[in-house]
Amino acid sequence: MKISGSEIKPGNLIEHNGGLWAAVKCNTVKPGKGGAFNQVELKNLIDGTKLNERFRSSETVERVELEKKDFQFLFEQGEGLVFMDVDTYDQLELQKEFVGDRAAFLQDGMMVTVQLYDDKPIGVSLPDQVVLAVAEADPVVKGQTAASSYKPAILENGVRVLVPPFIEAGERVLVDTNEITYLRRAD
Repeated sequence: MKISGSEIKPGNLIEHNGGLWAAVKCNTVKPGKGGAFNQVELKNLIDGTKLNERFRSSETVERVELEKKDFQFLFEQGEGLVFMDVDTYDQLELQKEFVGDRAAFLQDGMMVTVQLYDDKPIGVSLPDQVVLAVAEADPVVKGQTAASSYKPAILENGVRVLVPPFIEAGERVLVDTNEITYLRRAD
């Protein structure tokens, strides 16, 4: 759907110069002379490059809606991660680097949302929180005060996080997959 250049807001996805771009920042400028324009910082969703572009209100751009589908994580195969479409049972293989650091949080059977553009995956959303067991935790150092003293711990997936002193190896904890931080003990 076409929108005018002045209607572009942060978070909008647009087609521009033959690429798919996400609006990161927008600033409406009304100079003393001439017409107003929208100064937009764009980020390319395919290769990650950034671009600053000026859009006048008379210009139109194509706003893009991504298709979001639910997939189930099946298994890891070398450098690839295999997902299954829960509706059609089709399999999709993505490279680990496509998912990034958060690939360590994938668990067998985990449901993820894949964003598709022209049937090509451009993003993967994991659940915001996962429950993991603590594999190793440093012992508590006597004499530490209660003033937010955290200690390093290694989770069962090999990721290192900071946990409160009362957390010990073997305990299950809730971890934020976006910030890669400890949230609380798991119930």
